[in-house]
Amino acid sequence: MSLLPTDTVASLALTASPSTPKQRLENTLAQLATTNSQLKSAETNPNKHEFTSGELIEPIERINATMRPRGLEFELSEESSRIITRVVDRESGEVIRQIPAEEVIKIAERLEEMQGQIISLEA
Repeated sequence: MSLLPTDTVASLALTASPSTPKQRLENTLAQLATTNSQLKSAETNPNKHEFTSGELIEPIERINATMRPRGLEFELSEESSRIITRVVDRESGEVIRQIPAEEVIKIAERLEEMQGQIISLEA
């Protein structure tokens, strides 16, 4: 699966006709540089939409309905607004693996709490 837009992949394939490998490489690199600058400008687009927790609940529920029979569950953490992924044993319901792990979530929460204290101490 390509991360490049479809029209970019097609244009790269069409320009593979130069005779020497060096010409093909230079041509491909020039097109990739153009694509990279287009992707960066799209990332800095001021119209970029940030999703809220409420907007993510319904899609996560639909994903869970599809993936639970395969042993995958997704949850939106209320405290940190992070998505938690669990691999679950379908027969016993036991959590086999959680990403990020509970310990990592607790450390992140604790660091967020401490961040406010560090700023207060330095001021």
